[in-house]
Amino acid sequence: MQHALFSRRFEELSKSFAELQFHPNGGGMSGSNVKAGDWMRWATSAQSLVRAVYGEDTPHYQNLVKAIADCSGYDYDVMALRGIFLSAKDDFDGGYVFNPDLRVSGEVFGDFVALARQSLSEGNKDVAAVLACAALEDALKRYAAANSLPVEGKTMSEVVNLLKAQGLVAGAQKSMLDTMPKIRNYALHADWSKLSEPEVASVIAFVEQFLLSKFSAA
Repeated sequence: MQHALFSRRFEELSKSFAELQFHPNGGGMSGSNVKAGDWMRWATSAQSLVRAVYGEDTPHYQNLVKAIADCSGYDYDVMALRGIFLSAKDDFDGGYVFNPDLRVSGEVFGDFVALARQSLSEGNKDVAAVLACAALEDALKRYAAANSLPVEGKTMSEVVNLLKAQGLVAGAQKSMLDTMPKIRNYALHADWSKLSEPEVASVIAFVEQFLLSKFSAA
């Protein structure tokens, strides 16, 4: 799971920074410094991680690159690197790393869900079921793909199992997902008599909650 790997690497680099050796400056200068080989090794790993998580066109990455270029090894320069790195780590740990692809997808699916809810309120249960189930299936596949899971040619049930196996859905979401493939099959195979309005409403509510929790930030 990509998120878990990034999280572990952030922790590793946070700990390895604490192990850097600061040596007193010579020549009567106050303060301290870190040997070039030591801070550059750490900074290179930090740059690689921040680039992978945030991309190159972000303040976290650009500020880190500039700080590395300006770093002389003195304590104040090295601590500036640490500050930028910790800012990136804090935003990652807080769930504030945005995936534009998921965000845009979430907006599109949100439109489908709104149409589904409107259709249901107007008594068009079958139309609402198709819209909601189609949005859910596509959202699940996109979310799985964004987490590097193979979804090509997979059924909705298989995608759900992949997400559960990787711990990408849990708790109430996990339990509710178990019922979704059956409802989806009824809707997309036009078995209208097997679908009830409460079931369709449950799919709509689930998709809304899934989009809010998974597609606003990744």
